[in-house]
Amino acid sequence: MSEPEITPVIEKYFDALHHSDAYLMEQVMHPDAVYATADEASPLIRNRADYLEVLRSRISPAKRGEVRADRIVSIETAGERTAMVRALCSIGERQFTDFLSLIRVEDQWRIIAKIFAIDFVKAED
Repeated sequence: MSEPEITPVIEKYFDALHHSDAYLMEQVMHPDAVYATADEASPLIRNRADYLEVLRSRISPAKRGEVRADRIVSIETAGERTAMVRALCSIGERQFTDFLSLIRVEDQWRIIAKIFAIDFVKAED
């Protein structure tokens, strides 16, 4: 039941990443969402407003001519209002594994936490 409702949210998330579209990202992320990774020199933790500023300031993968590479690996639900999505996407030479926690608020699924790992992939010659 929930998976058909969650998939379009994640597709919009992928669109927002590929086009560096803060407006789209704002639609899928809860206002209190957390963005975090431990793959930086020290753990990087941002709130939604800070993350949206980063997104606004970057040149999008689409404008750089990058081929879009993203997919949902799994969706798991717990009850009617909680879900976890494991997703993969690439930006430049970085492959991201995203763990996206979602909650259902006012009949809408929203990302409440984006926790991710980064792998560096060498570009082929």
